[in-house]
Amino acid sequence: MSTTQPHSVPELQEAVLDGAYGPLPGELAVTSAFWLHHTTRLAGSQVTYRNSYLLMRSGDAFGACSFEAGEVTPDFCADASGHTLDTLIRHESAAVRVAALDAYLGRVRPHRDAAEAETVVLPTGTPEERAQARDAAVAGLLDIAPGAKVALIGVVNPLVAAIREQGGVPLPCDFNLRTTNWGDPVTDDMDQVLDAADAVVATGMTLGNGSFDRILEHCRKQELPLVVYAQTGSAVARAFLGAGVTALSAEPFPFSQFSADATALYRYRVGQA
Repeated sequence: MSTTQPHSVPELQEAVLDGAYGPLPGELAVTSAFWLHHTTRLAGSQVTYRNSYLLMRSGDAFGACSFEAGEVTPDFCADASGHTLDTLIRHESAAVRVAALDAYLGRVRPHRDAAEAETVVLPTGTPEERAQARDAAVAGLLDIAPGAKVALIGVVNPLVAAIREQGGVPLPCDFNLRTTNWGDPVTDDMDQVLDAADAVVATGMTLGNGSFDRILEHCRKQELPLVVYAQTGSAVARAFLGAGVTALSAEPFPFSQFSADATALYRYRVGQA
């Protein structure tokens, strides 16, 4: 396992390919690959979430990346199974690279085996009950002062509410939503909210759309807390704990929205052992 932390996703990619995190990726293959398009509208919400996911299974791990519509087509999966992870980590598509990195890092060091991870079991229940439990677990990672401005990059409405409940001021940013559930305007200008922020919360989707490295660099330079809420790319985001990321909610597949049964997410904090 590498003792030198990466400062960008491409730097992590090269370290993995060099064997700094364990077996060479060329020694590990993808058993299955699948593409999902998923929509959700929870009871009482005016917002329909529309998400696309690429997933790869390697050994006992699933790697995942969320991506913008049209970036990866379903027919990619027809030939992906059987490829070794090094080939996919070098792929021209960022979504493919992140999913393959996530599969590799989740396989060589599963969240369930990480001593520093706090396991939170999301209960069996309805979509609303499970989403409430998940978002409460993520909100528990927030540690903000009253009046602090919190950039929320990738809008999740319950986190908007959680920031307000802790006395913070949410600064929502999303490429696909125009308002929150309460009518707050949502900007698509990430730099605008980063420049005003005292703390940042970002979703795992930032890994797939290329904005993660910019967020990471900004938070390091400005010494801002950065909490990452990652379903997709959770093992990739974990590699940056202590190198810009200060806390992480990692939820490997199956994500809470894809199961009615109890599942686990894993919370990490810098300095937690």
